[in-house]
Amino acid sequence: MTSANGARLRVCFFNRCYWPDTTATGQLLAELAEDLVSTHGMDVTVVTGRPLTSTHAAASRMEVRNGVRILRAGGTTLSQQSFAARAANYVTYFLSALLIALRLPRQDVTVALTDPPIIGLAALAARPKSGMVFFCQDIFPEVAGLLEDFRSPVVDAILDRVNRYLVRRAARIVALGDTMASRLVQGKGADARKITVIHNWADTSAIVPSAKQNPFAVKNGLHDRFVLLHAGNIGLSQNLEVVIDAAARLKARTDIVILFIGDGNRKEALESMARERGLANVRFLPFQPREALRWTYATSDLCLVSLKPGLAGYIVPSKLYPILAAGRPYIAAVEPISEVAALTERHRCGVIVAPGDAAALAAEIERLAGDRHAREAMGARARLAAELFARDRQVAAHAQVIEEVAGRA
Repeated sequence: MTSANGARLRVCFFNRCYWPDTTATGQLLAELAEDLVSTHGMDVTVVTGRPLTSTHAAASRMEVRNGVRILRAGGTTLSQQSFAARAANYVTYFLSALLIALRLPRQDVTVALTDPPIIGLAALAARPKSGMVFFCQDIFPEVAGLLEDFRSPVVDAILDRVNRYLVRRAARIVALGDTMASRLVQGKGADARKITVIHNWADTSAIVPSAKQNPFAVKNGLHDRFVLLHAGNIGLSQNLEVVIDAAARLKARTDIVILFIGDGNRKEALESMARERGLANVRFLPFQPREALRWTYATSDLCLVSLKPGLAGYIVPSKLYPILAAGRPYIAAVEPISEVAALTERHRCGVIVAPGDAAALAAEIERLAGDRHAREAMGARARLAAELFARDRQVAAHAQVIEEVAGRA
């Protein structure tokens, strides 16, 4: 996007995670930033943190990748297992990013995500010419209530005040769904006229419906098993202990495997639970390269999307969109008011069970394991739904918001 005098629209994103980190938000932001350069002609900078993965810890402080200028703020990269370590990573990144923002050449628009939840203050400190877009991936302090090793009314009050300040100062707000938009209006005092709903996405050209008989499935001995897949972050928000309880109820079904692919701060605890119960039907595999995603989803017969009660609208699970792209049916263990439930009912591409109900989850897994016709029908509808959330469409929607803030629409 260029102005009348030929200058490219200058946009700067602020978020702690970015390529090569494997978090969903970091990967989505990399796709968004690169497409804004290649497809929409913008000049894009990302102020991010040092990679949390040890294999990339020595990444350059400034580099250009696929046309995107990456500025890596200083800060700690401690293990995410404890609150103190996570807090240190957040605070040191924020302070370093703030210094970069103050020295940054003026941008037309800045865009703040929510990792950490106060990073929007740095995006405002950069003094964008036209304004800041608040790209809300999570709502705080409600999401902070997930922390099992830290509780502080004072910190919650600060996060709430910062969140309200950011939605008030933002030129535009991007919410991940209608429920999140309602939470921002009713809970944070956001102006509904400033909110645009743009869902997250999957690359529907890279992730396509594929055969279960594939090299990944054969290599891992999964080609002749019914596989329920949970892929992505194994964290605090998904209520995954219930999945272990459901697996225990299905222990006698040696043909059914519950497969976790990914990492996160609940992985070790879940592995211990499965080991203590002697659950041979539960398996864990590490994150897979993005080029292998097509085959990891193809290995599944059924997928899982779950969210703890009380978090609907405060978090929208991004793992739903690659499931749709892969044309796989899924079980949604979510509340009825959630974005996932609304999409599931609208497109009839999955089934909904109450979050926390292990018996209902096990019963649905067993029922669908015996109903191939239902699975195939839901999978076909899932792929149709995926096209509504294709990468190019969602990136174009973000581009339009940025252009409107810059006055160049």
